[in-house]
Amino acid sequence: MTNPLLSTTALPDFAAIQPEHVQPAITELLAAAQAALDEATKPETPADYDTLSRILDTATEHFGTAWGAVGHLNAVADTPALREAYNAMLPAVTEFSTAMGANEALFAKYKAVVAAQGESLSAPRQQLLKHAIRDFVLSGAELQGEARERYAAIQERSAELQQQFSEHVLDATDGWSYVANADELAGVPQDVLDATRLDDGGHKITLHFPVYLPVMQYAENRDLREKLYRAYVTRASESGKPDWDNTAAMREIVALRQEEAKLLGYASFAEVSLAPKMASTPAEVTTFLSDLGKRARPFAEKDLAELREFAKGQPLESWDVSYWSEKLKEARYAFSDQTVKQYFTAPKVVAGLFSIIERLFNVSISEAKASVWHETVKFYELRRGGQLIAQFYLDLYARTGKRPGAWMDQVRSRWLKPTGEQQTPVAQLVCNFASPVGGKPALLTHDDVITLFHEFGHGLHHMLTQVNDLGVSGISGVEWDAVELPSQFMENFCWEWDVLQQLSGHVETGEPLPRELFDKMTAAKNFQSGLMTLRQIEFALFDMRLHATPGVEADVQKVIDDVRAEVAVLIPPAFNRFQHSFSHIFAGGYAAGYYSYKWAELLSADAWSAFEEEGVFNPATGKRFLNEVLEQGGARDAIANFKAFRGREPKIDALLRHQGMA
Repeated sequence: MTNPLLSTTALPDFAAIQPEHVQPAITELLAAAQAALDEATKPETPADYDTLSRILDTATEHFGTAWGAVGHLNAVADTPALREAYNAMLPAVTEFSTAMGANEALFAKYKAVVAAQGESLSAPRQQLLKHAIRDFVLSGAELQGEARERYAAIQERSAELQQQFSEHVLDATDGWSYVANADELAGVPQDVLDATRLDDGGHKITLHFPVYLPVMQYAENRDLREKLYRAYVTRASESGKPDWDNTAAMREIVALRQEEAKLLGYASFAEVSLAPKMASTPAEVTTFLSDLGKRARPFAEKDLAELREFAKGQPLESWDVSYWSEKLKEARYAFSDQTVKQYFTAPKVVAGLFSIIERLFNVSISEAKASVWHETVKFYELRRGGQLIAQFYLDLYARTGKRPGAWMDQVRSRWLKPTGEQQTPVAQLVCNFASPVGGKPALLTHDDVITLFHEFGHGLHHMLTQVNDLGVSGISGVEWDAVELPSQFMENFCWEWDVLQQLSGHVETGEPLPRELFDKMTAAKNFQSGLMTLRQIEFALFDMRLHATPGVEADVQKVIDDVRAEVAVLIPPAFNRFQHSFSHIFAGGYAAGYYSYKWAELLSADAWSAFEEEGVFNPATGKRFLNEVLEQGGARDAIANFKAFRGREPKIDALLRHQGMA
């Protein structure tokens, strides 16, 4: 039987991939990639862009697609056997990618290509080579002897620790539950009760967000809220199972990053992280965050004072904030998230989203057939003028064995292969919404709708690119602090009346969202925006300070405590261990980069202001955004894309205005 991971067909056969396929396939593909690397670095191999691409990209792209499929299944369909197979191959994969990134002979070839072909190459290829030279240096290509060996060891150990961190968060989330009776769940919405009901009449309450959040917002039982909050904010910490404690992993991950920075000649890992980003120094980032924090603080203090006044002397601990905030929002704006939720069924929202994309970017979207990893996953094609331009998988619902959160990932990128064949991009769009219950369609909160639009923005950036060179097509090569621009840009559609008319239809009557309710939602849009902005700044400053000051990883808790003392207006309880499940920076790509959410939010708000000025569905504005941002991918610097679209440098005014803090 053919190993599905070795297939050269267009799409991975996700349903056929089994744990026993991983080791033989990845071993074979690694060997092929190593052989290609050896061939590319031979002295007699011409230092020519097309030659290197033909030899290297063909082998490494096949390997990357297969390993990407394994990693994806590890994130969305985790089993003990698959986890074991993934972890068994992770060291070899890390070793190869580290060795390739630091290969002196390949580094020399790239420099020779720049010297020989230089400005005669296309702009995307020049950009790709510029990035490649930079990345070789950041990957240790200039290191020698023991330093080189130590750098490789750091990469392997870091990959192992980050995978371990992610597993601990997943296991701690899946591993906690509490069976509550109906009386304990007074106030909790009916759809949550239906989704958690057990055969014996009890309700299984878990830490998965579609259950956790509504219980925290609506449960009248304060003891239950405290129990759930304690479990959630101490996940993967010393308060839980020792096997899931991320304390030591956090310290070692950051210590290894600082050691890597020192080997590369940088003062801190934050400087290494910022080398390929828009922001240039840790000081520039902290100044940006501090300035935004000062602007937001008066609004946050006002938010908290209003909440305390509304609670009328009732306790206001961390497990009370969501509850009283929801009550205040209902009292002030006379609606609740649960009322709104009845108007947003998943099928209607998805159809409305597709309609907007089709209208704005001149494409058609239709469901197609492909092998999927779960029965609820759907597969779609994008076409323009009848021609296939991209495909994507949509995985909407939370389940056991699926990593929390929402994300876009790439199955493969747009690429004009050396054979002349045009490869179209394929994306995975993953969310964790509450599943359908009792034969009815799944209901989405308005925040869920925003999340879906956000991830689809990433997907559009990946799928609508017109760049044909791997490494700068789609989101590849885009500065990390600009990569959120298209995703945050798309969120704005969720606040447009005409758009919400397309997205909404009451689950019982099919009636669209009433104008009165929309007006209340709009009035409440910036409810507690000061508190939420300070919370994001708290996370971003913690991340930057943790990585900008070598040695502080010895007491991670002190770093977060100091940041909270400086920034927060509502200090969490001493037992809070948020950092132990902060996967973005300890197991994702956001180390010394979490600030990029706010940085890119400035860009996206300013970009959206062009649509506000010229018309949300103005064809010329949509085409300009498509041409200058989405199609360009990483082929130009992000600031060049922005200025080409907006006609000027970015300004902070739109961000403050959008968040009610002008």
